[in-house]
Amino acid sequence: MTKAPPVFARVYRGSGVESTHRGSVSVVDERGRTVASAGDDAAPIYLRSTAKPFQAMPLLLAGGEKRFRLGDPEIALMCASHAGEPRHTRVAEAILKRGGFRVGDLRCGAHAPASEAAAHALVASGKEPTPLHNNCSGKHAGLLLACRILDLPHAAYDEPGHPLHKRIKTLLARYADVAESSMGSAVDGCNLPVYRIPLSALAFAYARLVADRVAGEDRAVAAVRRRVVRAMIARPEMVAGEGRFTTDFIVAGRGRWIGKEGAEGVYAVGLAPAKGPAIGIAFKIEDGSLRARDAATLDILERLGELPEPIRRALVSYAEPRLTNAAGTDVGRIEAQVPLTRKAAGSSKRRAAAR
Repeated sequence: MTKAPPVFARVYRGSGVESTHRGSVSVVDERGRTVASAGDDAAPIYLRSTAKPFQAMPLLLAGGEKRFRLGDPEIALMCASHAGEPRHTRVAEAILKRGGFRVGDLRCGAHAPASEAAAHALVASGKEPTPLHNNCSGKHAGLLLACRILDLPHAAYDEPGHPLHKRIKTLLARYADVAESSMGSAVDGCNLPVYRIPLSALAFAYARLVADRVAGEDRAVAAVRRRVVRAMIARPEMVAGEGRFTTDFIVAGRGRWIGKEGAEGVYAVGLAPAKGPAIGIAFKIEDGSLRARDAATLDILERLGELPEPIRRALVSYAEPRLTNAAGTDVGRIEAQVPLTRKAAGSSKRRAAAR
């Protein structure tokens, strides 16, 4: 862009604006048509954790669900940025054991649980965090199982040249409708390759993720795609955790949508409306801040006419977040106002830069 992206949210202290968060958003339907946008919808962004539903697919395509006796909790955790709660670490460890792996085989690194309660309990127990507490441990455990069933080397499964990542990259390119050669890459926070694609391509991928049918899709791949979505909807507490927006957001949707956070202010939604084609929403907060992300998600849905008032009321703490100081005093608020521009019905497909 030649100019700064628009303001998505304002942070008020008292009645005065203290800070602003800018961003870009793309809304694309399952046919690749732009529904709405703001800012630069062709801006390249790193997928980060929004890639997880697709990263889980090679294992399931190889028959991993049956071979390793995987259910909704395990598959949902493979798609998760979880909070490191005991239920998360237990399932992650169980996934490892089913493939004959140990915690030491995880190459995601260790960090404290994102859950304050889990982090305090860990400190009280005198124990140090392990890779199981890493928010990506479920994904990594799933990748190890994929290596096992596909008879691929597992010792360096995090290396960019590993054949498993070539399979993942191909899947991502197919659903996002981008050329593999155009996908930039770097190293993610959990040590895996992370790909860079246009914002509109991520929106398109999420529209197709929840679509009833995808043109040219193999039946086996379609079944796996639907299985991933079904697991996320069935076990949203495994996708994030207690008091986390993504879990509460999926619960509130009652099967209408899935949501998935990335890092650095990225969020993606796959929405299946009651009528019409599925749509995908992807946005990036320019400064990478997370504090306005949840409110922005709900504001976008409301502007699209896809956030019924009962659901908004159930999620009001995320839609209208309050700011409190160390003494517990209410000192301000975050107000999301995403300047979404709707496109005319039948508008052209995503711009060429997004292909």
